[in-house]
Amino acid sequence: MTIALTEKRNPSSINIDLMNTFEIVKLINEEDKKVAFAVEKVIPQIVQAVDLISDCFIKGGRLAYFGAGTSGRLGVLDASECWPTFGVDHNMVCGFIAGGDKALRYSIENAEDSCENGLNDLKKFNPTCHDIIVGISAGGNALYVLSLLKEAQNLGCKTIGISSNPEAKLAQYSTVFINPIVGEEVITGSSRMKSGTAQKMILNILSTASMVRIGKTYENYMVDVQTMNAKLIDRATRIVSEIAKISYDDAADYLRKADNKVKTACVMAVKHLSKDEANCLLQKNNNILRKVI
Repeated sequence: MTIALTEKRNPSSINIDLMNTFEIVKLINEEDKKVAFAVEKVIPQIVQAVDLISDCFIKGGRLAYFGAGTSGRLGVLDASECWPTFGVDHNMVCGFIAGGDKALRYSIENAEDSCENGLNDLKKFNPTCHDIIVGISAGGNALYVLSLLKEAQNLGCKTIGISSNPEAKLAQYSTVFINPIVGEEVITGSSRMKSGTAQKMILNILSTASMVRIGKTYENYMVDVQTMNAKLIDRATRIVSEIAKISYDDAADYLRKADNKVKTACVMAVKHLSKDEANCLLQKNNNILRKVI
């Protein structure tokens, strides 16, 4: 029987239970250093995935992450951050975890073995051929993920698979297969560690780069930030101040007049326009601030 790379023993940590605290921490840190280099090697595949996702968004499509255990939690996390960071509709980026929301807090290990659960969650998302489906699985063989990816392809969807196992069955159901080889985990089979870190890094890139490509940033400012608390209101005010080159207090005033919309406030300040005039100008330019100022 072939053992998946994600299940093999790491020769460097065989005697981890005999190490002192410093040695344990140093070992984990040394192994973690390998993750960024593993992700670097799959940049060409990540680029392909970002181009698929951004093209999907431009055409009005949606993105959905599916995974079990740690993989599912990371997908839900990335999806949940897209609205406050980039101001997109909650349905534009979705995250599903095998076992449902309860599995976000509690381990439901048998959930990943259910094809039925995978197909049911895909049905909840109700994809069209314009949507992108991302399957995340460290070992790449979770039936929950495989079943829904196969069905998504049958529906005409583009699919992206993310796995740390070069032998992953996930590959055959993926339009783009992203396969960072992070090696064996410090604790055998604990794919929440290096594999999970690689997944987090890749998901960060997929969502962020795609949002940049569709104009959700101006320079490196998050100009569609949702002002939901004092920290985010302060951030939005500073963004308006720096882009429009006005004082913090003036920026706060423009932001209030713009209903806390950073882009609108910037156009109002730079172009000396009313809120309605600024919004109209943004709409004519696909809401891309770079095209306006």
